[in-house]
Amino acid sequence: QVQVMESGGGLVQPGGSLRLSCAASGSISRSNRMGWYRQAPGEQRELVADVTNDGNTNYADSVKGRFTISRDNAKNTVYLQMNSLKPEDTAVYYCKLEKLSFGRVTGFPYWGQGTQVTVSS
Repeated sequence: QVQVMESGGGLVQPGGSLRLSCAASGSISRSNRMGWYRQAPGEQRELVADVTNDGNTNYADSVKGRFTISRDNAKNTVYLQMNSLKPEDTAVYYCKLEKLSFGRVTGFPYWGQGTQVTVSS
């Protein structure tokens, strides 16, 4: 069984920074992709950024240059450093873990419970 747990959300003023963490535990395959998604009220869940175990990253255009995703494979943990936050970044942020086989997703993804990020003055 795999568990994914986020931490680090909160309230921040526009222009501020937050760092989210996501730790995965359990039977985790060596080849995987971990990422952050977000969902604002009334909106669909969208990709923010993801990173594979060998370091390939992918970002949404809306966060490029402001957010940085990184991971510690030894700890099965992924981080999202969010700088220059805007009110439109307000959402519940979810962590997702996907197993990969020869570069392709296999099986079902694992999701965390989500952590609220609110950007407001």
